[in-house]
Amino acid sequence: MKSSIVGLAAVLQLAVHASAQDGQSSPSDLENYWSYGHSESVPDTPVAKGLGDWADAYNKARKLVSQMTDEEKNNITYGHASTTTGCSGVTGSVPRLDFPGICFQDAGNGVRGVDMVNSYPAGIHTGASWNRDLAHSRAEHMGAEFRRKGANVALGPVVGPAGRIASGGRNWEGFGSDPYLSGALAAESVRGLQQNVIACVKHLIGNEQETNRNSPYLLEGSHNQSISSNIDDKTIHELYLWGFQDVVRAGAGSVMCSYNRINNSYGCQNSKVMNGLLKGELGFQGFVVSDWTGQHTGIASANAGMDVAMPDSQYWENNTLAIATKNGSMPDFRLDDMATRIIASWYKYAEIPNPGHGIPVSLLEPHDLVDARDPKSKNVILQSAVEGHVLVKNTAGALPLQKPKFLSLFGYDAIPSALNTADDSSLGGWSMGLQNALTYPNGSAVNNETEKYMFLSSTDPSFRGPGVAFNGTLFAGGGSGASTPAYIDAPLHAFQRQAYDDDTYLAWDLISLEPHVNPASDACLVFINEASSEGWDRPYLADPSSDKLVRNVAAKCPNTIVVIHNAGLRLVDEWIENPNITAVLYAHVPGQDSGRALVEVMYGKQSPSGRLPYTVARKESDYKELLEPVIPSGTQNEYYPQDNFTEGVYIDYKAFIQNEIQPRFEFGYGLTYSNFSYLDLDASVHSNANLQYTAAGSGAKIVEGGSEALWDIVASVNCTIQNTGKVRAAEVAQLYVGIPGGPPKVLRGFEKRTIDSGKKEHIQFDLTRRDLSHWDVEKQAWGLQAGKYPIYVGKSVLDIQLHGMLDIS
Repeated sequence: MKSSIVGLAAVLQLAVHASAQDGQSSPSDLENYWSYGHSESVPDTPVAKGLGDWADAYNKARKLVSQMTDEEKNNITYGHASTTTGCSGVTGSVPRLDFPGICFQDAGNGVRGVDMVNSYPAGIHTGASWNRDLAHSRAEHMGAEFRRKGANVALGPVVGPAGRIASGGRNWEGFGSDPYLSGALAAESVRGLQQNVIACVKHLIGNEQETNRNSPYLLEGSHNQSISSNIDDKTIHELYLWGFQDVVRAGAGSVMCSYNRINNSYGCQNSKVMNGLLKGELGFQGFVVSDWTGQHTGIASANAGMDVAMPDSQYWENNTLAIATKNGSMPDFRLDDMATRIIASWYKYAEIPNPGHGIPVSLLEPHDLVDARDPKSKNVILQSAVEGHVLVKNTAGALPLQKPKFLSLFGYDAIPSALNTADDSSLGGWSMGLQNALTYPNGSAVNNETEKYMFLSSTDPSFRGPGVAFNGTLFAGGGSGASTPAYIDAPLHAFQRQAYDDDTYLAWDLISLEPHVNPASDACLVFINEASSEGWDRPYLADPSSDKLVRNVAAKCPNTIVVIHNAGLRLVDEWIENPNITAVLYAHVPGQDSGRALVEVMYGKQSPSGRLPYTVARKESDYKELLEPVIPSGTQNEYYPQDNFTEGVYIDYKAFIQNEIQPRFEFGYGLTYSNFSYLDLDASVHSNANLQYTAAGSGAKIVEGGSEALWDIVASVNCTIQNTGKVRAAEVAQLYVGIPGGPPKVLRGFEKRTIDSGKKEHIQFDLTRRDLSHWDVEKQAWGLQAGKYPIYVGKSVLDIQLHGMLDIS
């Protein structure tokens, strides 16, 4: 069987035909324009069977659904306006059967837009920690806050975008630019969240840019379509679907379909993606919900596999699905399956009798305070913030600081924000939220630089330009992923407390770009940031004003330390080689404990242990065509914008290695205050492993996450790590494998261990069949290839300490 998602070498298809197959109409004068990529129709939605530990929930759900009328089933499949709760979305209810409906609430980094909750470190910060256990604990505490507020569904975590576009506006919500790292941490996040609520994993699939992600809503009466992510079958499996496979394996109760088109079929009516890949190939047992206003058709979207429309539905209201079931436009089992998936997920993870009870309609009106915080979460919030800091330069013993006599602080990012309140969500769930939440009204993409600059200068006075939060320290990114802090512990606060303990004299100028520097300073600390948000892609990867500030301080201070709070990768080559700049920290977006965590690291209370979850280039052009989002031009692309993923799996470090580009800081890089040696590599294929060529396809037993055989452990890699330095510190051992015919190195394992000085730790990486397989387009299956598989264990993708080989025959 040939690939069912036609690859980039396929014959071109008419965009009008690709759209029409899912119920879209197109302007007649565009019928001669061509598009690239075509998504095959998979008309029959797999009926969920209650696989694995879903059996009990499905038995309960089937019993309840069997008592519902078709009209009641229809009613719970879309969002309804509420006068009693401010949930991001609320489904219909069935009062006579005591089903109260489901409350959906943003987002993956904490409960958004409400009071009495915490702001957790963001996804990219968690990715930089490379810590599975911490990701799980963070999510478990966060999920408990959602539940206490009455939310049934937490809209997170994020595995898409996958980091393809270096300037992507939502990269900060995900865990990094490698599918293995992102999938592993997302899976733990799902397991943690679902101790209390349903996790909704975003965004299925190919939502790699904000520009034109939802263009029909920019102009009234526009016939423009959203960007089409044209992805070949092999790439979609080996890169973009990988993280979704991990979260389905972890038992995810919900997945959100994306705004963009995939091979010219909208994500929320793409039957190949929802019916074929997610529910069929991966055995997904939960429900699919649209991104907000992401529904474009009625019966077509239901038949394609979408189960819930949010925040409302002009297509499914007025009993449309019930009528379609009766007249044969939709199979009766489809409506039953939609309702059953919804109810089963509710029973399994989030049976809350009073949804949204702690989420007021307006925070500006009197309301009951529902305190969702738990004192037990404090250590997790702080430690999560600590471990996401990545030290990338440290010369002349600049760090850790040791009771300095005189410190000078510079930079707009050191102070608390001018505002710290969530608003009343008056823009229908797309409100500005925090001062750093840069969502464009209605969540639409910003399509040109003029509009972007006008927006930021006219509607958000706290910003002097796109991409930088000059009004205060950056602790979260913007948009629906933003979170509401209980407080903001800014760097200035924390350094003042430490100065009190150490009898340090502090001087600061946190406004000037050309500040006076006192020559008595033992060290000069410069705090800058790089903001990012849903709704727009970043215009640059390093802003000139911040670079100017760093250079000005470094010109006057021989011990300048730079701290960057960055929601996404940030270039530093304007000043990184200046000998007066002795240390640099990527501090990412650490949530409310920002300053406290920074002091933990900079004063050596804990050795820095973060590693980069992306590649930092020397210059923007090093990212090649993956620097900026595709912006339509010309009549054809104006109506049907196309983004051809011609690079395949070669994004981030894979692209740098393939193109022989030396990065400034490579994927996986990060320094500590200690040193580590790697010893005793042993790599072996298990003697009892079944190494038959294919592990999926016809006849395969499907479990959550795909073919059961994919999860068999077929090989192991062992080594020893010794702390040869003088202090206790954590090391992140990273395993890379060369898959025949693929990239020379792909991440296939990581272990983070805290080791005392002089001590050793044994590390074992277990490799599943999936880890070593490639997607065979012709066989439509994962397959192991006979041959040699190079093994690399090291401190980063380029700092390899041990080499080995696996022989599969």
